[in-house]
Amino acid sequence: MRIGILGLLHESNTFVTRPTTIEDFRDTVLLTGDAIRPEFDGAHHEIGGFLAGVDAAGETAVPIFVARALPAGTVDAESFDELTRQLLAALDAAGPLDGLLVAPHGATVAANWPDADGHWLSLVREQVGDSIPIVGTIDPHANLSQQMVDAVDALIAYRSNPHLDQRDRGLEAASLLVRTLRGEIRPTMAAAFPPMAISIEQQETGAPHLAPHYDVANAQLQQPGVLTNSFVLGFPYADVAEMGSATIVVTDGDDALARTLANELANELAGRLWEHREELRGALLSIDEALDRCADLPTPICLLDMGDNVGGGSTADGTFLLQGLLNRPQWKSFVCLFDLEAVAAATQAGPGGICELSLGGHSDNQHGEPVLRECRVVSMHDGRFSESQPRHGGMSSFDQGPTVIVETGNVTVMLTSRRMVPFSLEQLRSCDLDPTSFDILVAKGVNAPLAAYREVCPTSLRVNTPGSTCADMTKLDFHNRRRPMFPFEADAVFD
Repeated sequence: MRIGILGLLHESNTFVTRPTTIEDFRDTVLLTGDAIRPEFDGAHHEIGGFLAGVDAAGETAVPIFVARALPAGTVDAESFDELTRQLLAALDAAGPLDGLLVAPHGATVAANWPDADGHWLSLVREQVGDSIPIVGTIDPHANLSQQMVDAVDALIAYRSNPHLDQRDRGLEAASLLVRTLRGEIRPTMAAAFPPMAISIEQQETGAPHLAPHYDVANAQLQQPGVLTNSFVLGFPYADVAEMGSATIVVTDGDDALARTLANELANELAGRLWEHREELRGALLSIDEALDRCADLPTPICLLDMGDNVGGGSTADGTFLLQGLLNRPQWKSFVCLFDLEAVAAATQAGPGGICELSLGGHSDNQHGEPVLRECRVVSMHDGRFSESQPRHGGMSSFDQGPTVIVETGNVTVMLTSRRMVPFSLEQLRSCDLDPTSFDILVAKGVNAPLAAYREVCPTSLRVNTPGSTCADMTKLDFHNRRRPMFPFEADAVFD
């Protein structure tokens, strides 16, 4: 059997002022046909799982189209239209297919299609018809829509955050599709949508407030007729009607009994989230409170810069924690900033050179003012590095562009030419920095960096910095979200 593989993945933060363009996809991944397999074969990504799962089943994988860009602002209309045009053209050129494996992110927003994933999945369904089964994976940071659910036969969200099981979920999706094609199962899917949004700070799946919910979900999987289930934790930085949490259950059978069971179990999981909604608000530790706590903790300490969460679409040049650490000279600290102008100036000064740099704070007015400092240039690097271990996002190769290491006071600053997610300690080691040599490491993320940074940091503190990914979602200016919705409205009700 010929099984097509499609992916279009972007986590779109509508509170970021700079739009995402098709060039951002070209800079990361925009591939068709035979070029896809070399990029994803063996990868910890779900596309790698799709390929391996179809191969292991003895069927024929047909890579068609995969596009991915670093989380950022809303995808502009022209770029999204071109992406969907290329996707559908590649699908048409692929020839007859027996089934499709699809990888939407679930939180993509286009200027002309707020539910961008629901839109492109519906176009795919329309093009291939109702007789071809479609099974997909989504990020648990998806903002699930009924349109997404209606367009496919089954969706499976990653079960871990940090996302370390993407390949496993791809393998699961491939197995589900192959079994469907062989007539062994008949998936029926239902979703539930409690009127609540979970703080990004509380979305670590192994933490005590979430792990028991996954225990219940795992127990559901042991029930007869249950094929898979998912918690969709939601992405709070998208001002769309779909923003919020959801649950999915897929059962075996296309009759009323299977649909009733799927609905009942999806509502059971959703009810658990709703019952424990107060635990999912977030603690919101201020910069000063976090730095005060550092005095009593073993080092290195990872400070998670939640307001400048690059993996949530933020600018990567926030300066609030940099300024706070410069005011606490007792700690040897590390901060990474995206700053093209500072890279150029430091490069001109050269290793060993002394120069005055305006550090960070250039992208917008949400992430702090530039910090003017005299800096010593330590070293210069090409910014490329690799990660061999499973890490959040499933990526193994990274390129942050020409990179310069400078020192100012007690802080070592990595200046990059591209925004870079802090998912790998090889980012530091590739620039001759030993993570264990610092007292404090700032990682511009919330949960994603933990998989790497826990290797060296006994403690991580999530810091409620301002910015386009601030942890207190009630401070963001929403116009299109559902109402009422917890935690915005305390009187929200889930029946």
